[in-house]
Amino acid sequence: MKTVDARGCACPEPVMMTREAMNEDPSHIEVLVSETCAVENITRFASHFGYAIQSKPEGEDTRLILTK
Repeated sequence: MKTVDARGCACPEPVMMTREAMNEDPSHIEVLVSETCAVENITRFASHFGYAIQSKPEGEDTRLILTK
């Protein structure tokens, strides 16, 4: 499992960080984000590549779990 901490990063950086993680360990990725637009953009991006996405709010942040 690969974990990406993209909290505090503005788009498109969280998407680029997620793409890099997909290249390293494509089966299971967790992404931590603090911006709503990052949740939407990563969800759209990952679903385009066939990932199932779970979104779990954690206080002011969100944990996205991407699985293939």
